Amino acid sequence: MSDTIEIHGTAWKNGTVTLMARVLGHDAAVLAPDDIAAAEYSVYLLDDDDPDARTAVTGHGEQTLIVADVLFATLQTDARWTVDTTGYNFRHTLDVSANPAFAIAGRRYLVEYRLTPDDGQVILLRFRINVV
Repeated sequence: MSDTIEIHGTAWKNGTVTLMARVLGHDAAVLAPDDIAAAEYSVYLLDDDDPDARTAVTGHGEQTLIVADVLFATLQTDARWTVDTTGYNFRHTLDVSANPAFAIAGRRYLVEYRLTPDDGQVILLRFRINVV
């Protein structure tokens, strides 16, 4: 079994983030755009007193993404990626021009991506963001 990792990060109140990851399929192979039929994301405000409670952020619920815009056919290694020398294949910058994603400082948010493969189970990619 491979590990599922929730990625933690920090954002400024009313700011944006560029989220990156190396995403593998259920067969442990690096995912490519041709493997995914659809992609979407949602941002949720979390409740520190109830781990099951989450509230969708206006303008950031079930937003459709163009797969080729967020998932790369080859691993990328550029100055933005500081985790390792292997690289990333997923990158998305939240558009906060119309609706803020992180409007409350001192709170935690969850950015959840749903990647639907051509065949098989949905792949979840999750980022937990602390807002300052």
